[in-house]
Amino acid sequence: AVRFANGRLRQPESLRFTVYRNRDSAHPRKRHRRILVSETERLSYVGHNFGSEGMKCNSLCRYFVGVLDKNSGQMEVYNAEIFNMQPLLSGGRCWGSQLLNCLLIPALFPWHGARRIPTFLHAERDSRRGKHRVEGKQGVWWVLGTHRVALLKCSLMDLCIEAFGTSKQKRALSSRRMNAVGNDIVSTAVTKAAANVIDAKGVTALMQDMAQDDVQNISAFLPPCHEDADRPEHVYKFEDILSPAEYEALRVPAAALASITAEEMAKRVEERSHCSFVLEELKFLPTDERSRDHKARCLWFLDTLIKFSHLKVIKKKNPMGPECPHIISKKLMKNFTSLTYNDGSIQNLISASMKAKITAYVIALALHINNFQTDLTVLQNDMKLTESRILDIAKALRLRVSKAKGVPGLENDQNHKLGTLSLPLPTQKAPEGQRKRRKMN
Repeated sequence: AVRFANGRLRQPESLRFTVYRNRDSAHPRKRHRRILVSETERLSYVGHNFGSEGMKCNSLCRYFVGVLDKNSGQMEVYNAEIFNMQPLLSGGRCWGSQLLNCLLIPALFPWHGARRIPTFLHAERDSRRGKHRVEGKQGVWWVLGTHRVALLKCSLMDLCIEAFGTSKQKRALSSRRMNAVGNDIVSTAVTKAAANVIDAKGVTALMQDMAQDDVQNISAFLPPCHEDADRPEHVYKFEDILSPAEYEALRVPAAALASITAEEMAKRVEERSHCSFVLEELKFLPTDERSRDHKARCLWFLDTLIKFSHLKVIKKKNPMGPECPHIISKKLMKNFTSLTYNDGSIQNLISASMKAKITAYVIALALHINNFQTDLTVLQNDMKLTESRILDIAKALRLRVSKAKGVPGLENDQNHKLGTLSLPLPTQKAPEGQRKRRKMN
């Protein structure tokens, strides 16, 4: 069964069809490959059942053709395939050389007329005589001169890859063909459009727009920033990190931290049941009951955020355990994970961008805990980040970074980075990307 890509036939009885099959009848895949050729007085058409031009419906459905015998009234049913017939225009792909190169032989319908050279048949080259030996059903021809040029003017290697190449070769061929279409036209149009925009707006304004776009892309993963704040605590408001309902839900799980004893504290340090930042801050809980409870809630949520960032794929409904309030689990899943489709199901994934977002919220919460100055190196080690990564996030948060000594006993306690939130805020800049490596003498 055939369909024509460029319209409908007015006189189908005037068409002649020829089907070619692959010579390799033993190969499980190649033996089913067919090329259907049709010729009219004006155009030639070619259809394939393999490669990028083959119709996908043939692998999804089965098609049948019924032939009715008018005399007996009985119908015989045959298996069928649908071919999408595409016209061959001047300068297009040469189907004759494809058949020649792919070593196909005719099937079902013989080629009528010996005057036409059957370029679809198996060909061999005689390097000594500079000729091609073509074997066909009607005999043997030696193709010389213009016939050889006509046969070989198409890209034989591309056609070989399309018919018999590996998946990697076919992907590379498809990409090359897509990239080759209209390169000059696209390049000219882009150059002209860019020149018009530059003339209309100016280089300075365009640079400012690009910088603003970079800033907006970064801000998508940061807590809401109030640049017009008159106090540091109003730049990243506590309510934007924890809502009143979420803060109230932390009262029960944080009570154990608020009432921790020296013995329990020593045990937790030994077991490392919390991150280094939380363990260090638990040593300096306020004596005032209200302030102590507030800091304990913040530390519990910060510790939960850091532990949550270490996960990869969230498979459980409550990944942080039963002691985590439902409203907090819902917040973590909604705000700090991205949806992905894998193995037939939708899963929550902590991607690199989501981990950067968690880091930004951890830093903002640590600023509220430590009077808007925090040790970035401790948080970097807790979250298992590189120094350049956490510094980029800190600068995106408009922090001023300085060097300082860390708490004795911690890793690299002589070379820590301190992040400070102070007014006026420094100008926000996009991350510079990969830093240049220092040359070694």
